[in-house]
Amino acid sequence: MKNLFSLSLLFLAVSVCAQTPVKTPTKTRILIIFDASGSMTTPIEKSTRIQVAKKMANKLIDSLASFKNVEIALRVYGHQKTADLKDCKDSRLEVPFAPNNIVIMKKKVNSLVPKGWTPIAYSLQECEKDFPAEKGVRNLVIIITDGLEECTGDPCAISQALQKKGIFLKPFIIGLGSSEQFKLKFDCAGTYYDANTEKEMETVVGVVVSQAMNATSCQINLLDKQLRPVETNVLMTIYDAATKKLLYNFEHTMNGRAVPDTLFLDPLRKYDITVHTMPPVEVKNVELIVGKHNVVPIDVPQGNIAFNCTGKTNYSDLKAIITQHGKHKTINVQTFNTTKRYITGAYDLEILTVPRLYYDSLVVSQNETSNITIPQPGRLQINKSRDLVCAIYRIQNGKMEWVADVSDAFYQTIIMQPGKYIVAGRSKSETRTIYTFEKEFTITSANTTEINI
Repeated sequence: MKNLFSLSLLFLAVSVCAQTPVKTPTKTRILIIFDASGSMTTPIEKSTRIQVAKKMANKLIDSLASFKNVEIALRVYGHQKTADLKDCKDSRLEVPFAPNNIVIMKKKVNSLVPKGWTPIAYSLQECEKDFPAEKGVRNLVIIITDGLEECTGDPCAISQALQKKGIFLKPFIIGLGSSEQFKLKFDCAGTYYDANTEKEMETVVGVVVSQAMNATSCQINLLDKQLRPVETNVLMTIYDAATKKLLYNFEHTMNGRAVPDTLFLDPLRKYDITVHTMPPVEVKNVELIVGKHNVVPIDVPQGNIAFNCTGKTNYSDLKAIITQHGKHKTINVQTFNTTKRYITGAYDLEILTVPRLYYDSLVVSQNETSNITIPQPGRLQINKSRDLVCAIYRIQNGKMEWVADVSDAFYQTIIMQPGKYIVAGRSKSETRTIYTFEKEFTITSANTTEINI
């Protein structure tokens, strides 16, 4: 149960901490779901729950009206049929979203007379139709109630399903005359607050409005092996954890004090964050605490892989395929004579030379560079006097391995790594296998080897 003193501190902290917004939608829509069931006639202090709820709703409406680009609407339940009828569909959108509807909203709130049952789940389900279909709008729900669900349906399940669909963000639920059991029942549906007195009501309204309309500060610390927040200069993609919608792309930056720069994010969402290192690092369901500066640590220790060729390479665009050791998915194709950062660990490399060069379990260590240097290639000049079916091979571990095909052209040049090779085949017109030929040759760095076949 929220303590009044802690709520007051929270309200002040949010007001101070969340002054600067991140890129925000151009419009916010807030639906107030108001409980006008029969139990709202119950006395509370020197008044009744319905009177306290009306004061709270009016204060919310006035506070929200002070913000630009905000539209509000009112859905009411339990106000049309008496309790003896047990009407589980007694819920209605009384004031739809529209600009400048404050007077209508307050007039409707003040006219409400408690009568019926408490169909919270049904009201939540119906409110999906209350929000106009418009992209780029931030939709919120504030529920003011004094009772638990009296009909079929699960408010928690419906709330979570609608959040996942992107209908609205995590709702605020304000409970009047509630108990600990009441809080436990509603915590899964949204962020819950008690307002059992008029003084608590005023504090809760301040907190809800501040959370609804302000961003919360945070910094994302990209940690090295020693857990120091020194990694930077990498793109971060931030998604809504419920809807999986891409929200923001931020290039991680150190500020003027050499610490990760501050972001301001909506505290009503949970976030999935992808850091686009090699390979990418993901964290799920990041939740921000309102009223404090949040620090989100992500382990991304990195080192370097550098590819070089001795002397002058004759390869026009030599590349290397890089995979994590033991995995098959390519994470990068790196060009030679470049250096690239990778998450620390072991990698398998396939260098696209002729023949291919392979390196297994190359270890990348924190802030160190793993250098891969290959010898300068040579050049093979093939001159053919007839049409042949043939290819180039090398003997590795006592076995013949294919290296490259010889083309149909009578003159062919192949850039190759130094070593001993065999060209083998036969004339295309030859019908006898016994006339297969073999010819050995050697490739040396920076030299041309010519063979006539």
